[in-house]
Amino acid sequence: MDKRETIEAALARLSDGMTIGIGGWATRRKPMALVRAIAQSNLKDLTVVSFGGPDVGLLAAAGKLRKLVFAFVSLDQYPLDPHFRAAREAGLPVFELDEGLLHWGLRAAAMKLPFLPSRVGAGTDLLRQDGFGTVKSPFADGETLVAMPAIKLDAALLHVHRADARGNTVTLSADPFFDELMARAADTVIVSSERIVDTAALDIAAQGPRNLFERALVTSVVEAPFGAHPTSASPDYPLDLEHLKTYIEAAGSPEAWTGYRSGYVDLDPAAYLAAVGGAARVSALPAVVY
Repeated sequence: MDKRETIEAALARLSDGMTIGIGGWATRRKPMALVRAIAQSNLKDLTVVSFGGPDVGLLAAAGKLRKLVFAFVSLDQYPLDPHFRAAREAGLPVFELDEGLLHWGLRAAAMKLPFLPSRVGAGTDLLRQDGFGTVKSPFADGETLVAMPAIKLDAALLHVHRADARGNTVTLSADPFFDELMARAADTVIVSSERIVDTAALDIAAQGPRNLFERALVTSVVEAPFGAHPTSASPDYPLDLEHLKTYIEAAGSPEAWTGYRSGYVDLDPAAYLAAVGGAARVSALPAVVY
């Protein structure tokens, strides 16, 4: 089955009010081409689940979020995304978790379970939020544990380095993050890929764990060269700190955001790449130390 689609066709699978997981981690391997396309679209009232970076901040600034489920929203070298901060201070509803509980909620959904027990969060204000419960161990210890509810996704947006037309994928970065769990927790999985290649070129057997999830889970594959920019897609290209600074400065005023949006968001992928200096510049960026 040929699962290749344009960005427009892939995002037509999404609808208002959905819960959408966005893969990657902070400033690493975020599906930013898909995120910018959502910002351009008429989609609204989205609940986003993310180990967040500029994906969250951009969608918040574009007015697309109804709620955020998150462990953090960080730009790494810039600890807090100012677009997210402005949205949160304006009252954006959130379900705030630590990294372990967000992982556990995604894993429960991936395993088709209603919850998973944990000690994480016990005795903290996290449990004052709606949505948590407790469960008593049925064994001799009788311990009361936190019941982390499954975080079921209507759709997951993930970025990989290589894919074929059938939805086989290869992720070349050292850390796979939680993309596998998002793929298993979602009804619809939209994958953007740096390149779409023949299946033989993927060499799935040799890649082993770099093939994070089965092609049967993938609904749509979008070819998106430099589709993670300004986040990194190492080893193909690193984080663009210079552009990230421009993105941060766009939170300074409504006028600054309008200028950033017209200059970098409301563009097709080719125009966006040209606006950030082209393929040669992005490919030659110096490696960033985390």
